Amino acid sequence: MKAMYQKVFEEGYAVVKKIQETQEDAIKQCARLIADAYISNHTFFVSGSGHSHTVSEEFYGRAGGLAFTVPILTSELTMTEHPTKSSYIEKLSGYAEILCELYHIQEGDVVLIASNSGRNAYPVELAQCAKEKGAKVVAITSVAHSSATTSRAKSKQKLMDIADVVIDNCGVLGDACLKMEGMDTLMMPTSSIANAFIVQAVSVLSAQYIMEAGKEAPVFVSLNGHADQSVNDELYRKYTRLY
Repeated sequence: MKAMYQKVFEEGYAVVKKIQETQEDAIKQCARLIADAYISNHTFFVSGSGHSHTVSEEFYGRAGGLAFTVPILTSELTMTEHPTKSSYIEKLSGYAEILCELYHIQEGDVVLIASNSGRNAYPVELAQCAKEKGAKVVAITSVAHSSATTSRAKSKQKLMDIADVVIDNCGVLGDACLKMEGMDTLMMPTSSIANAFIVQAVSVLSAQYIMEAGKEAPVFVSLNGHADQSVNDELYRKYTRLY
């Protein structure tokens, strides 16, 4: 068991290191798009379905996070109500177009879409709709996984085929990477680890580029420390979308 304990950390470190070494340009391009959108009074959206919806939560509403992020985070895309509901919804053609209209995605905006496989209708059609509106699209996906599977979207495209910037989370086909003796199924999906690091790199660099342009980067503070809640309250009043 001790060997497996070490293996878990080795695999986790390895994927983060690979991202650091291979995805710098893509992460910087993404951060530049987000910063430029903010500076020019456009909107930064982020979305994902299934476990990839956590990318939206990693960006939004947390200490150290960019306050101007707008998550497309409907319950249908998450796992809060039923473990397989989002798996059905993300395969439905037309749902992404509805959200694209409801959230008023438009020219000059940036839409970051997380999907490990990038093959289902929701991420593909959200990317297509956003591009048609004139927005820039960023994908966080597993290039290895996506390349090894066929598209389930009507267009037969995958998310990485449409995005202006593709950030590879460097995961393997199937996401899980750890083989245990006596078990046929692999364990330890790496996308959650990888995506969290990618989000933080993108967020920090976006803030850097915003400040280099002479603007203030609005960032949430922790309400469980000694910070005044009024800081976050003001940011929510300024940036949170109301429907």
